[in-house]
Amino acid sequence: MTPKELALKSIGYRKNILKYIYGANAGHTGGSLSCIDILNVLYNHTLNVGPDNFKSPDRDRYIQSKGHCVEALFVVLADKGFFPESDLETLCRYKSHYIGHPTRKVNGVEQNTGALGHGLPISVGTALAAKMDKKAYRVFTLLGDGELPEGSNWEAALTAAHYKLDNLTAIIDHNKLQITGRTSDVCNTDPIDQKFESFGWAVRHVDGHNFKMLQETLDELPFTEDKPSLIIAHTVKGKGISYMEDELKWHHGVPNKQQFAQAIEELDNAVAAL
Repeated sequence: MTPKELALKSIGYRKNILKYIYGANAGHTGGSLSCIDILNVLYNHTLNVGPDNFKSPDRDRYIQSKGHCVEALFVVLADKGFFPESDLETLCRYKSHYIGHPTRKVNGVEQNTGALGHGLPISVGTALAAKMDKKAYRVFTLLGDGELPEGSNWEAALTAAHYKLDNLTAIIDHNKLQITGRTSDVCNTDPIDQKFESFGWAVRHVDGHNFKMLQETLDELPFTEDKPSLIIAHTVKGKGISYMEDELKWHHGVPNKQQFAQAIEELDNAVAAL
């Protein structure tokens, strides 16, 4: 897909994220909007995975470590045909599989996640299994910057470099906000790039809302032979909705009727501008 086609698709994804969060009266709005462009490019440009090969041992694996932003993952999986989009009308409803974090009861979800700091260790084990089995599949995981202080991430980072897992890519949705404040104030992990590089990773920075840059960066994987790759994607929490952008309260805020209507209008205007 071209960058313009991806941009149009992301606007549709944002509409659906808001639609289903609004309907459920629950969800993690800001982070879903910050990472949706990354998921868009992964599933529509990079990953060798879909409903037809999801049971294949040779498929690429995507594991969403920042599981609380599951709404972004759900709308992309529905668009790719893993399940009917109408299923999402049951989001966060009694007995629905479409709950507030990824679960393998939903087709297309690789791993149950949501306990922060688990996605990268699981991904390291999965990538190591590929090396041991001499498989060519790749492993991708998306982390939130607010989960980086979890010690399990750094154990996993050391292990990935030790085993030279150049089939592993971690992407950080670096929107610089978490539930209780700015990541720099809650538990500063800067400089993220230097820390991972010192652990033996190859690191790139990217604008997480620039489709051309995301495509080109993902096309260059692995960045260095025998090294795991880290992409620090600089994003904006609540991206695409003026009153949500870089606002802490939208970490898990739900728009009211008027706010929802304004958001959809802004997204319609974004389509017209393209």
